[in-house]
Amino acid sequence: MRRTKEDAQLTREKLLDTAEVVFSSKGVARTSLQDIAQAAGLTRGAIYWHFQDKAALFSAMMDRIVTPMEQALKDLTEHPGKDPLAQVRDAMLVSLRLICEDERTRRVMGIAVRQAPFVGEMAGALERRLEVHLRCRGYIENAVRSAQSLGLAQPGVSPRGVATSIMAVVTGLIDLWMLEPSLFPLVESGQETLDVYLAGLKSVG
Repeated sequence: MRRTKEDAQLTREKLLDTAEVVFSSKGVARTSLQDIAQAAGLTRGAIYWHFQDKAALFSAMMDRIVTPMEQALKDLTEHPGKDPLAQVRDAMLVSLRLICEDERTRRVMGIAVRQAPFVGEMAGALERRLEVHLRCRGYIENAVRSAQSLGLAQPGVSPRGVATSIMAVVTGLIDLWMLEPSLFPLVESGQETLDVYLAGLKSVG
């Protein structure tokens, strides 16, 4: 039984690895489950054993690279520090470094940014991305509230507004960088932008 579970997990990972490559080369819309199965040397039945449809496979592929990013922000809530705003900054920089330094993260983000039409059969994948966004936004909101309670952030600002702005800035930088990485250094630009923005949130007086 244990061997069977290990084999099933290996098959699942092989399908996800193959999906990354095929999606990246053909685009999500032009890729069928048969294409992925054939490239992996497996049957469509093997895909349906693990994934309900293409959207479920795509979401699972995204989960493998979203999870470490989401975890970095989740730690803001589970392991609060003395400076929640600094923790937000560090967590977002972790995400940017992953995209720059980890080939899988960069490839999957490229698929999501440039090649994934979230309509029709892929609508479920869009819902999954929205769920992740809302959770990340919530983690940042909580950090801003903590900073306000500690007197480290201006009390009059909206935690949700701050969280939305930070998410917009970081995802915007990622989208531009994925279009052409030579335009600017992602981590350095992200750090500078976050430092300027967060400095404006700090409590005065």
